[in-house]
Formats: sequence, structure tokens, C-alpha cells
Amino acid sequence: MKNIAVPQAGLILRIVLGITMLSAVADRFGLWGAPGDPGVAWGNWDNFITYTHTLNSFVNKSVAGILGALATFLEISFGLSLIIGFKTKYAALGTAGLMLLFSITMAISVSVKAPFDYSVLTSAAAALLLSAIDRTSFALDNK
Repeated sequence: MKNIAVPQAGLILRIVLGITMLSAVADRFGLWGAPGDPGVAWGNWDNFITYTHTLNSFVNKSVAGILGALATFLEISFGLSLIIGFKTKYAALGTAGLMLLFSITMAISVSVKAPFDYSVLTSAAAALLLSAIDRTSFALDNK
């Protein structure tokens, strides 16, 4: 069996992390289904902002809306950058930072177990690993 090379492993990390970020965004816009449907976490923007407020209970709901919008913007930006391989190192570091922030707020506001149940720390670790890879296959960074 042939071993996978680091650039190909980096491509896989880029694609999976990017899709993970965009999938969460799709859920908050109802693209995976309505609230309560199997596998749907939020199903709409209002439910997502309510969850954002739960994680950031130290702020009022309007500030939670701003935080939710900022998180969504960053997830879209980092997700697309990772998929196409544009500024991969920075997108990966941003992804790791965002995932670590999510894990901290989840641990404080929900439970210490929550970041593990939702693999947030695994995503952060994968993003940190990706940031250490110099070149990945099929990336705009390679040109």
C-alpha cells in the first residue's frame, strides 16, 4: 500500500475543514432542513442567534447577533479559502482560533463535555496541523 504524501493529506484537511465550516453556515440558513428535522442543529438564523446568546450569555441578545454574524462571516471566509487553497496558512490559523473560541464558550456555557461531543477541538487540532504544512495539492497558494 502506498503512503499518502503530505501535500495530499493537506488537501484532504483543507477540503474537510472547509466543508465543515460551510456546513455549519448552511444549517443556520436552513439549507439542511427546518428546525427539528433530523441532523439539523438550528435550521434558521433566529435559532442560531439564540444559541450564540447561550454561548455568550454575558452579552445582550443584540450583541449576540453581531457575534453570530461575525462568526458566520469568518466561517464563510475561512471555509472558502481552505477549499480553494488561498492563504491556507492564515485561513487554517483563523479556523483553529475560531474553533478554540467556540470550544471555550461551549465549555463555560454548556458543559466541558460539549466541545468534545461536537468535535470542535478535533477541528482546531486539524486546522493547526494544516497550518504547519507548507504546500498542499491543488491550492491557489502553489502558483
